[in-house]
Amino acid sequence: MNSSYPSTLLENAVNELARLPGIGRKTALRLALYLLRQEEEKVEHFAEALLKMRREITYCSVCHNISDRPLCSICADSSRDSSLICVVENVKEVMAIEKTVQFRGLYHVLGGIISPIDGIGPSDLEINSLEERVKAGEIREVILALSATMEGDTTNFYIYRRLQRYPVRVSIIARGVSIGDEIEYADEVTLGRSILNRTPFDESYKLLSK
Repeated sequence: MNSSYPSTLLENAVNELARLPGIGRKTALRLALYLLRQEEEKVEHFAEALLKMRREITYCSVCHNISDRPLCSICADSSRDSSLICVVENVKEVMAIEKTVQFRGLYHVLGGIISPIDGIGPSDLEINSLEERVKAGEIREVILALSATMEGDTTNFYIYRRLQRYPVRVSIIARGVSIGDEIEYADEVTLGRSILNRTPFDESYKLLSK
């Protein structure tokens, strides 16, 4: 055996764990050895939870948030303001904003942002379905809560142009979240204030264009 690992099975496990983002081979080895020391039943429960998540988790038919059912718990909550939609890049932003307890509307998960360098265009995102929700006429405000990056601003502007034809207010979160910041890493207080202090998109765009 040419490998430095005493077991091919251990090496295979390390190789798979090292595929996870942010996990190097040393960390992968430490995790594999930890699992090896656990009771077989605990490791089976761990593996079953991962498989069950991968096989059974679905996406909300309305907002595209991850869900255990066709309609996510947020969209199904009648106490939330269904006329207010917060547009985010992915599920992590939904979780971050929910932690602030400052937003009681609904969400729309795009599944990414426009990034030509990565080959991601408007048609690759859930922008058409957002327009369909607005076109239905029950939405009074769309809050753009994308990361303050060039790609995020490009996506904001594209959505704003798409929704201009409809009688809906389009706003953007306050720049308490600094340029270049990712929404998911903003602290809860800053993120909550950014949502509460949102401004009309057209006013923000004029300032950014100067």
